[in-house]
Amino acid sequence: MLTSQTEVLAQVFKALDFAADKHKKQKRKGKNEIPFINHPIMVAQVLTEHGDIDDPVILIGAILHDVIEDTETSNEEIAGMFGQEVVDLVLEVSDDKSLCKADRKEQQVITAPTRSDRAKNLKIADKICNVLDMVRFPPDWSLNRKIEYVDWSEAVVQGLRGVNPKLEKHFDETVAYVRNRLQS
Repeated sequence: MLTSQTEVLAQVFKALDFAADKHKKQKRKGKNEIPFINHPIMVAQVLTEHGDIDDPVILIGAILHDVIEDTETSNEEIAGMFGQEVVDLVLEVSDDKSLCKADRKEQQVITAPTRSDRAKNLKIADKICNVLDMVRFPPDWSLNRKIEYVDWSEAVVQGLRGVNPKLEKHFDETVAYVRNRLQS
């Protein structure tokens, strides 16, 4: 258990360093080729700025939320460095890569209501960032595919609601903004 603000900050920066190294060769989708690490940083920022989250497990989990899913990182590696609570959270928000993409997306919708409060907060912030990236750093997708992605994100977040009204409101505002930008 982290007992001081200094210990919390040290673990957050350790997680940033770890995630940056793990994601160093990855870029976000789209022609801008934004370094992937920007995404988990933004998720943690949204949690603090728009969700009033200061729980170190959630913030460290946000920074690490894609490392198991998208890199060669083991559960044991994360547990050894950041503790079992963090690895449990990361696993809870990670997709099962043995499933095809359509099934992974369906599973997110189906399992959203069963997630822990920590995972729900993290997932909402992740969806905010991903939806916003439809206009900030647009992927090379058709307009229809972008709209389908926003629709699917809304379906996932519908099952996550009831945990953080402020974060949920920010999601709704982000979706309205993105839909407006995509339509224009």
